[in-house]
Amino acid sequence: MKDIVIVANYCEFPSEKGNSRFTYLADLLVDRGFQVEIVTSAFSHKTKKARQLPISDLRYQTTFIDEPGYSRNISLKRLYSSERMSRNVMKYLNERKRPDLIYYPFPPISIGKRIAKYAAQHDIPFVVDIQDLWPEAFRMVFNIPFISDGLYYPFERNANKIYKQADALIAVSETYLSRGMSVNRKDKKGTTVFLGTDLRRFDSYVKAKEQVALKQEGIRVAYIGTLGSSYDINLVSKAVYLLKKKGIHNLQFIVIGDGPKRKSFEDYAKELNIKVEFTGMLTYEEMVKELTNCDIAVNPIVKGAAQSVINKVGDYAAAGLPVLNTQENEEYRKIVENRGIGINCKTGDAEDLANQLEKLCYDSERRAVMGRNNRVFAEERFDRKYTYLDIVKVIEELTKSQVSDKGKVKER
Repeated sequence: MKDIVIVANYCEFPSEKGNSRFTYLADLLVDRGFQVEIVTSAFSHKTKKARQLPISDLRYQTTFIDEPGYSRNISLKRLYSSERMSRNVMKYLNERKRPDLIYYPFPPISIGKRIAKYAAQHDIPFVVDIQDLWPEAFRMVFNIPFISDGLYYPFERNANKIYKQADALIAVSETYLSRGMSVNRKDKKGTTVFLGTDLRRFDSYVKAKEQVALKQEGIRVAYIGTLGSSYDINLVSKAVYLLKKKGIHNLQFIVIGDGPKRKSFEDYAKELNIKVEFTGMLTYEEMVKELTNCDIAVNPIVKGAAQSVINKVGDYAAAGLPVLNTQENEEYRKIVENRGIGINCKTGDAEDLANQLEKLCYDSERRAVMGRNNRVFAEERFDRKYTYLDIVKVIEELTKSQVSDKGKVKER
């Protein structure tokens, strides 16, 4: 039985509020006869608190590594916490039996660079799954010409080392895959697998939705996800306000999620006196029920953000909602246009967003067509039951055999 270790620092389990890629993958691998262990942090990066342990009723092994933790995503304390975590992870890996393959979701960089070195030293197949681009994502928050170049150079160099060392590159978008493949010479093609969701699970929550939770009068506009610097929630609030000034009073903005900027977003919406509800963090089941009770979804990403095909757009697709998109990323903008799943809006332009929102409000047929197109998109590209088999295939191929430096095949 092949032994797979998934080192996933940012991971939520079924009993926690989340929809993790890695726990789903672990179950798939167990179904295929692999022995799987998830090595993760005892600190929850989503709640910024220590996890409630133990976590039971899992089909795979779990190991929780001590990490100091932090309160702000962009901070020196986070870098320190990640460094301590990486040292503790390596201490554990050096003490355990060597696995047949290591699966590493990138970032963080500090853990990845050590695991890449460990895998190379012990001739262990190393798979990197690119979830986000570091240090590119940091530049959006802190970017001063010349100073930032020098500051971020060590991060970029280490990220390149991780990408180069990977025997296989997997990514949540073509955009991210291209970044890794630009320096990797081992994997000839790479594999793109969107974050996605389990559509059967998603649909079961919709069917179980309480009948009392019927759609309210008017149009409900939904956002789900983190309330942080990358997401322009104020832009949507301003657009709803502009339409209110035009006499459109039947709009309600539903904000599902939590994050460091929640209070400032709430304060701004309150100042505008619009109809808005901040639900806070919900379980995945609660989120699905709330989302499918809405009419339009928004993907309001700020200018310069590094995000590409992110988690929320998969849930919007599963819910069959038309999307108003302000994201600059060309990959997702082309998807929106070519598949007819929504409308691309000007980034940071509240008037343009308001105009496009008004069009959808008065055109229920267009909303329905876009929503159906988005659901088809979900069934083709976001259903984990099928799409994650591409990841399993990569792991199966790498664990069958490994080519040594001399060109001989070494069975593992």
